[in-house]
Amino acid sequence: MNKDIVILAIESSCDDTSAAVIRNGILLSNVTASQKVHEEFGGVVPELASRAHQLNIVPVVDTALRRAGVRKMDLSAIAFTRGPGLLGSLLVGTSFAKGMALSLGIPLIDVNHLQGHIMAHFVQPEGEPLKHPTFPFLCLLVSGGNSQIVKVEGYNRMSIIGQTIDDAAGEAFDKCAKVIGLPYPGGPWIDKLAKLGNKDAYHFAEPNLPAYDYSFSGLKTSFLYTIRDLMKAHGVDSVEALSERIPNFKEDLCASLQYTIIDVLMKKLKKAAKELNINQVAVAGGVSANSGLRDAFIDYGKRYKWDVFIPPFSFTTDNAAMICQAGYFKYLDNDFCAIDEVPFAKTRI
Repeated sequence: MNKDIVILAIESSCDDTSAAVIRNGILLSNVTASQKVHEEFGGVVPELASRAHQLNIVPVVDTALRRAGVRKMDLSAIAFTRGPGLLGSLLVGTSFAKGMALSLGIPLIDVNHLQGHIMAHFVQPEGEPLKHPTFPFLCLLVSGGNSQIVKVEGYNRMSIIGQTIDDAAGEAFDKCAKVIGLPYPGGPWIDKLAKLGNKDAYHFAEPNLPAYDYSFSGLKTSFLYTIRDLMKAHGVDSVEALSERIPNFKEDLCASLQYTIIDVLMKKLKKAAKELNINQVAVAGGVSANSGLRDAFIDYGKRYKWDVFIPPFSFTTDNAAMICQAGYFKYLDNDFCAIDEVPFAKTRI
């Protein structure tokens, strides 16, 4: 009888400590510990994040193994996020994975965090069969740090055909949210308020870049200038004072901002799908939890005859299930990692 393939994965690229277990391609557990400490600073503080990972990683891994009903000696390999991400955070997960793999005498598998987000579409939770895309497909990968259109021809054959030349979509959401006094992370708050607002209330500049690349820095500037001009027109010096003068101000502002960001993202994706003649289209990354973006995908799918793939909410943010799935594919190919490999901070696929 063939031995089961059991993979433990560790994800620690930013401020979530996560561990997951897959047996023969079926997800048995996916445990994540989030860090609340960053909220008061309005963004992730790298030093605090790495310290919190050190506190969380042992209980998170232990819980993932117990929920999966798997013993350490049952593991076939350990997968871990090697990058991109915060180096301090990545070092915690990398070091733990290396130590555990060495102690058990099993292989180590390094996973690119961005490829992991795309591979989230192939995760198969126990008892919940999910439809997944077929190759080739296009994936819009959108998060706080990345906005890319990726052509996916295989789990290990991916190419970036378009990406942001400055800020990412998620970063634009969070920074604009901070300007109007919304808590961190701002993206979910903008999504919530946008549902109550008028998307046509305000108009912001949309970049016109060649090919499939994005830019969101100009949109952020346009957002700031809009608020500045409104303050001047109403004779006030704060967003809160402006909210008292203009009914439904924040709601309309959020609705207009969200509509513009999504419009920029989808126009480029539509262009890529048409020119490359690909109708399998997926979305991944933290911003894929945005309700407006999910609705846009469904709408574009109907209009342009796309087969659309939207991940469950639990697989949109950073999680170890996606790292485990990518690691499982690499295990099947005997694609292992040397013990002296080091994490990397910058984006690459």
